[in-house]
Amino acid sequence: MSLIFRSRRVLSRGLSSYALGVIALAGANGIVSAQEPLIDNPEPAVLAARGADASRQDYPPQSAGPAAAQSAGGNDPAPQTQPAQVEPPDASGQQTKRILGIIPNFRAVSANVKLPPETVKEKFIDATEDSFDYSAIFFPAVIAAYNESGKNDPELGEGAAGFGRYFWRAAVDQTSENYMVEAVFPTVTREDSRYYTLGHGGFFKRTGYAISRAVITRTNSGTETFNISEVVGSGVSSGLSNLYYPAASRSVGNTMSEWAEDVGIDAGSFWFREFWPDINRHLFHSKYGNAPADK
Repeated sequence: MSLIFRSRRVLSRGLSSYALGVIALAGANGIVSAQEPLIDNPEPAVLAARGADASRQDYPPQSAGPAAAQSAGGNDPAPQTQPAQVEPPDASGQQTKRILGIIPNFRAVSANVKLPPETVKEKFIDATEDSFDYSAIFFPAVIAAYNESGKNDPELGEGAAGFGRYFWRAAVDQTSENYMVEAVFPTVTREDSRYYTLGHGGFFKRTGYAISRAVITRTNSGTETFNISEVVGSGVSSGLSNLYYPAASRSVGNTMSEWAEDVGIDAGSFWFREFWPDINRHLFHSKYGNAPADK
């Protein structure tokens, strides 16, 4: 699903270790008394001229402005009301549009933020942004280089031509899963594939929540449900990859292994998204906090 850790036949052993080891990271005025002046009433003639209200000089007139209120307190200045310097309660779970300013994080929702259901158009826009973002070339390139160096598919050759063959297949893998998991299946099942940050609780509670999002998601109405989009969408994407990989790689075992790895990698990406606000806040001092991810 995610652009971040998408792979196809890459690190087939290493990625399983990554999914297990992904949970090893992270971490985390006073009271002012107004003196009532004892105001002696002026001369009776003046009192008569001012009327009955002049006999109540001990109380500020109701229409008195700030200046009159200040004079009623003698020489003491009027208390100043300063805005409360209270940190927003969701600060620890504030997502950004990009991780490290580069990796797309468009579908991560900050803690305690409620958003309206995504439309079909918005779901396809999300998948398109993840698939064709300027950074989308990075992971397929890394995957292609690794696969070529390990000769995972010898039929694809070596050198620049071989790298190109590995690269376009990795890019298609990435794009296929993005659309299946983020757009096609969420539209059919009426699921919300965005990641909703928990943002509170202990490390293990948040870790369990994040990893469970691979099999639990929200419906468009906000209730939790089995994550058909992730589980089935990843499986369909893995099956479709048999159409363009060499025959030696087309087997039920390889497809099932790739399917499991895809779901595990996405679970790892959910974990990183859950703790990214904490990493950004404590390690980078909110350096990447100028562009909220919520939309």
